[in-house]
Formats: sequence, C-alpha cells, structure tokens
Amino acid sequence: MKYNQVTIKDIARELGISPSTVSRALKDHPDISPETKKAVNELAEKLNYQPNIVALSLRQSKTNTLGVVIPEIVHFFFSTVISGIEDVAYSAGYNIIITQSNESLQREKTDIKALFNSRVDGMLISLSRETNSFEHIDAMMAKGVPMVFFDRVYDSANSSKVIVDDLSGAKEATLHLIEQGCKRIAHLEGPPNLDITKQRLQGFREALAEHNLPVHEDLIVSCPQGTIEEGKAAAEKLLKMANPPDAIFATNDPAAMGAMQTIKEAGLKIPQDIAVVGFSNWFFSSLMDPPLTSVDQPGFEMGQEAAKLLIRQIEVKSKEHIDPTPETKILKTRLIVRDSSLKSGKKK
Repeated sequence: MKYNQVTIKDIARELGISPSTVSRALKDHPDISPETKKAVNELAEKLNYQPNIVALSLRQSKTNTLGVVIPEIVHFFFSTVISGIEDVAYSAGYNIIITQSNESLQREKTDIKALFNSRVDGMLISLSRETNSFEHIDAMMAKGVPMVFFDRVYDSANSSKVIVDDLSGAKEATLHLIEQGCKRIAHLEGPPNLDITKQRLQGFREALAEHNLPVHEDLIVSCPQGTIEEGKAAAEKLLKMANPPDAIFATNDPAAMGAMQTIKEAGLKIPQDIAVVGFSNWFFSSLMDPPLTSVDQPGFEMGQEAAKLLIRQIEVKSKEHIDPTPETKILKTRLIVRDSSLKSGKKK
C-alpha cells in the first residue's frame, strides 16, 4: 500500500536547498546554520514529515498488518473488542499490532505515528478521554491511511465508524428505573468531550421528559475519569443533599460500583433506598453485592464489524485505487437487569 508521505525531497524543493542539506538539518548536523535548521524543522512540522524508516519496496506493498489504538487494554469492554478484531483479522490473513493510549492524548498521537512508521495497512482507533483536537488524525487521513473508529469515535463525515446506540441504551436504563418507581434519578456523567458521554446524558434526559419528570441539574455529577474513586466521591456529594436521589444511573460500571460502595458505607440499602444502574456490563458487575444492573455493549461484535470495515477499505483502495465511501455501523445495546435496581422485585 502506498501512502502520500512527505519526503525529504519535498522539503528541499519547497525551501530551494538540496535534499542532503535537509537530511543533515533534521539530524542537527553542526555544519548546517541555525537559520537553515529552523526553516527545515518548521516546514517538516507543518507538513507532518515522518522519517522513512522502511525500504521503498516495502512502502509500495501491503504488509497485511492492522494497527489498533485503544484507551485501556485492562478495560473489559476493550478486551472483548480486541477479540472480535482478531477473529476477523486472522481469518482474513492479517496480523494486528495493539497499542494503548492510557487515556492520554499525547500517547495517542505517539501510538498513531508509531503504527504509521510500522507500515500498517490501516488503523482501528478508539479515542482517549483527553482527545479534544484531531489534527494528528486529519494528518494521517490526508496521507491516505485507511482508518475506522470504534466506540469513541472521530465525528467526521470522512471517517468510517462502528458505535453502539448509546442514547437508546441510556434511555432504556433510565426508563427501567422510572418503572421501578424512582423519581429523583441522579446521573454520573462521563468525560465531557466524548460523544458517548453526550449521547448517554441525552438518553437520560429524554427518558425523564417522557414521564414528565424534572431534570435536576444538581443531580448530574461529573465523573470525567469514570473511576471507582470518582463514583464514590460523586455518591458522597449526592447523599449530603437535603433531598438525596432514590436512584443513580452511572455512565459506566466502575463509577456505579464506587457509588454502591458509598451507599452501603452510609448504612443505606441497595436498591430499597437507592437503586443503581451502570453502563458497559463489566465482567465484575454480576459479582457485586447486590449484582449490578448494567447496559451491555456488544464488544466482540463491535470488533468484528470494525475489522471488516477496515479490511474492506484496504482492499478497495489497493485494488481499485479509490477512497471507499465512509460507513457507519450502529449496534444495539441490551439492558441486563440484576438486583441493584429491582425495587419492585420483578425483572422485565
């Protein structure tokens, strides 16, 4: 596969100097003047120049390797996504390279560059919770690198993506709590820049509106890291209110688990005093006491669909030399009802 990569010759031509001068300037050679080094490095940065570390013959051919960037490997949901990616990739004759951003924008940038320099045929990416600018992604797309985003996606008309219906999932979870008789439902909100956070909040709001229940803004508490510790702190804040909530819908399971710990430490009962629902259906959710009701995301299927989309893009680009039309796949969620939310004692 051939990418539209900027070369040393391009920089040399733009500045009116020789390629050898550009090469030495980039290597900070003492024979090159500071002014020339500055001009070369500034232009290299502007054009997003990357060193050519692989032979040209390899650059012009497929490597049958896919790059994957995920926020956290330890996250149960993302580990199931990886399994789905591997299932399709290996069957199609592709290997995969997995990197994790550790929820860091800078690490995400580094990982994407590393995958590019490793000559992967395409990339599967789920954004970090810090990602609020997309120049690094736009730069790679401009080079012709096939990309498919999953779960946490780059909302661009030019990119393919695989997502779950977060809005419907959150709405179903909130409607379930309303059906259990809950009227003051709190929401633990996730990272504000991620679209999944916005969709889950919107689903929460729509469910309340359908039942003419007011949205109390003080019952929406930010948990930008989505950790157990943040869930505990958020629940502590909610329990100190003069009129605390009778239910909590958390943007993910760790935050819900943290909230459950705080509720129990306060001597309250779940779900009799406060019902709790999470999102993502972690492996440990069913092992909680009481077991946690959660919105299940089809991680394995998401990985499969994302890999299929990317491989199709790669093949079309390789054989027909055209950019395939971007596609969006939306997968359905499923509410797994457990004891943490069953005030009425009846499952749906």
